[in-house]
Amino acid sequence: MTVQGVRWTADRVLALAPDAASRKAGSGLGAAGPWSGAGSSDEGAVWGLCAGSGSTPYRTVVDLADASGPAYRCSCPSRKFPCKHALGLLLLWAGDEGAVPRAEVPEWAGRWIEDRRGCPERKKVAASSGPSSGPADPEAARRRAERRAERVTAGVSELEQRLADLLRGGLATAGRSGYGLWEETAARMVDAQAQGLAARVRELGAVPGTGPGWPSRLLEECALLHLLDQGWLRRERLPEGLAATVRSRVGLPAPADGPPVRDHWLVLARYDTADARLTTRRTWLYGTRSRRTSLLLSYGAAGRAPEPALPVGLALDAELSAYPGAGQARAALGERFAPPAPTAERPPGTTTALATARYGDALRDDPWLDSVPVTLDRVVPVPDGDSWQFADADEDAALPLTAAARSRPGLWRLVALSGGAPVKVFGECGHRGFTPLAAWPEGPGEVVPLC
Repeated sequence: MTVQGVRWTADRVLALAPDAASRKAGSGLGAAGPWSGAGSSDEGAVWGLCAGSGSTPYRTVVDLADASGPAYRCSCPSRKFPCKHALGLLLLWAGDEGAVPRAEVPEWAGRWIEDRRGCPERKKVAASSGPSSGPADPEAARRRAERRAERVTAGVSELEQRLADLLRGGLATAGRSGYGLWEETAARMVDAQAQGLAARVRELGAVPGTGPGWPSRLLEECALLHLLDQGWLRRERLPEGLAATVRSRVGLPAPADGPPVRDHWLVLARYDTADARLTTRRTWLYGTRSRRTSLLLSYGAAGRAPEPALPVGLALDAELSAYPGAGQARAALGERFAPPAPTAERPPGTTTALATARYGDALRDDPWLDSVPVTLDRVVPVPDGDSWQFADADEDAALPLTAAARSRPGLWRLVALSGGAPVKVFGECGHRGFTPLAAWPEGPGEVVPLC
C-alpha cells in the first residue's frame, strides 16, 4: 500500500516513463530477479538495489509522498527521470507486495529523503532572512520591452517579404528550394527574438513533398502565418484578449497573471514531444470543482525529460493560474497542498458533432489554434478503410482520428478496452481530426493512458 492507502497499477507506473524506450526497459526490470534489499515504508518511500553491468548494484529510491508527485534518486548514469531502475522498482512494488516488504529505511535512502523533504523549509527560512534585491526598475523594463518589440517588428516585416516572394514565384518553387531556405528564415526570426514565428516557419519547411495536396496545405499555413504577421503589426487595434494571443503566438513571454484557482486537478494525460533542441511536455488537467480543463507546458534541454512528471489518473490538490490570451487553456502550476491521490471523478463528455463545434468556436479567439481539449462520451472506435474514426453510439455521426493517433500503440490499447462497446475518451480535437490521449470503460474502472 502507498502512503495514500492504495497500491498503484502497472499502467499508472508506466505513465511516468519519459519515453517508450524507458517504458520498455523499466518493464524488463519489474521482476524480483535483479533486485535485492528492496523495501517500503508507511511514509511513502520505496527503495532497492538493482544489479547492473558493474560489480556495485545501483541504489534506487522513490519518494511517493511529495506534493509535487513522485521524486526519484538512482546512482545509475542515466539522465532520464525517472530512469529504468526507478520504473522497474515501482513495477515490482506495485505487482508483488512480498517482493517489497515493509522495512526500516536504510541510511543511504533515508538521508536523501530527509534532505529533500527538509529542503522546502530551509528555502523558506533562507528567503525570509536573505537580503532583498529591491524593486525592479520599471523604466528599464519598459525600454527593454520596446527594443524587443522593435526587433520583432523588423523580423515580421522581413517574413512578410519572404512570403510575398514565395507566392510571386509560385508554390512549386518551395519543393525545389529544399529545407535550407526555411531554416535560414527561421534563424532570422530567432535573431529577431520571435521564437514563435521561427517554429511556424520550420513547420512550413516540412510541408513540401509530403504527399498529394501539399501545395494547398502550404498555402493554408502561409495564410495563417501572414495573418499572425498582420496581427502583430496591428496589435494596438486588437481587443486585449486577441492582442495577448498574438503576442503569445509570436513568442513574447508573459507571466501567468490569472488569479490562483485551487482545485483537485485530475491528471488526464501527459506526453512529450522532442526535437534536436528541446523536449516539450504537455500535461492536461481537469478541475473536479471548477470544471476547467487546463494545460501545463514544461521544457527540458535535449536529452532530458521536463518536470513535473504528474501521474495520469491521480488528482492533485493545487493552485493553477491562467496565462493571458483569449481562449487560452495554458496555466502555471502553483502551490501544491498534498501528494497526488486517487479519485473516482471523470470529466463530462460530449458528442463528436459538439466537439467539432467547440473547436470552431475556439478559432474565433485564436485562429492559429491546432486543437482543443475534448472528452467524447459513449463513442466506439471503428475502422474506416485504412484509417480509424470514433462513431457516436447514440447518434449517426463520427470523427476521424489524426494520422499521429493511428501510428501510436495506444490505438490498439483503446480498441481492446472498447471491445466494440462505447467508451469515454479524452483527447485533442482539431482540423486534422481527433487524437485520443486517455480513455475510461463504460462502467467502473481506472483511466487507461493512450500516449
